[in-house]
Amino acid sequence: MYLSYFGLNEKPFSISPNPHYLFLSERHKEALAHLTYGLGEDGGFVLLTGEVGTGKTTITRSMLEQLPENTQVAMIHNPALSELELLASICDELKISYDAQNATLKSLTDIIKKHLESNNKAGGHTILIIDEAQLLAPNVLEQLRLLTNIETDHKKLLQIVLVGQPELQDLLKRNELRQLAQRITARYHLLPLTQGQTVAYIKHRLHIAGCDKGLFSMDAMQMVHKMTGGVPRLMNLVCERALVGTFSKQQLVVNADIVKQSAQESLPTDFVATTNKPEKSSSILIYCFAFCALFASGIGLSFIL
Repeated sequence: MYLSYFGLNEKPFSISPNPHYLFLSERHKEALAHLTYGLGEDGGFVLLTGEVGTGKTTITRSMLEQLPENTQVAMIHNPALSELELLASICDELKISYDAQNATLKSLTDIIKKHLESNNKAGGHTILIIDEAQLLAPNVLEQLRLLTNIETDHKKLLQIVLVGQPELQDLLKRNELRQLAQRITARYHLLPLTQGQTVAYIKHRLHIAGCDKGLFSMDAMQMVHKMTGGVPRLMNLVCERALVGTFSKQQLVVNADIVKQSAQESLPTDFVATTNKPEKSSSILIYCFAFCALFASGIGLSFIL
């Protein structure tokens, strides 16, 4: 309803992934470089972690666009599976025929091995990408490690990209998974955007949607960063609500007050609270430093005595 009012061609802050709005910050580019390097090595696993909404899907899609044409990709989006279900899902993704009624771990592993060897002989590569990998059970992760044992004298025939939330790092520290952890050739933890990157992100999405004028004031964009912590998905929620609020007030520029109100309306209460903790008084720090200085010079000691 606000598109024509602001001169926009489409909604710039939809939370649905849209490759047209791809924005790679310096952190995203660095993460992409790490993953690309890892896939170029002979190891079995590449690891990408980050908080919810920081752009892991964006990185994954960018990585897919850079893969050679002879690469077969299997994508698992719901990894809360048993070992047998996971192998069956891999077969489904790679279009490998199998007898579902009589499938066993061995039979599925054997046909996956045969497929990987055939693809390799044809000059192809095979990559398995598992999203939400923190949901994988330890025994399923061990099954994945066994799949990376399928290799030639020169390389692994299956490379696996694990994408998940920070809990995945803790999971991989478990003693029974130490062999898998040692096979990770590249890992990157994606952090939220900085304030400067937040400003660039907002301007970028507005530009793609057809608006190059200062629709958000600088104070408003800085407030977006403060209220969301630089998490892109949350930024989209707040900016979308801010545009609606600005339109309802019949104003032409989104200001910081509207952003703050929009954040309170669209973000979880506990999240808003944690991003707006009052800063500790600097006077307390001054007193602490002064006391330490006095104590160091001996005055503090005589004062105590």
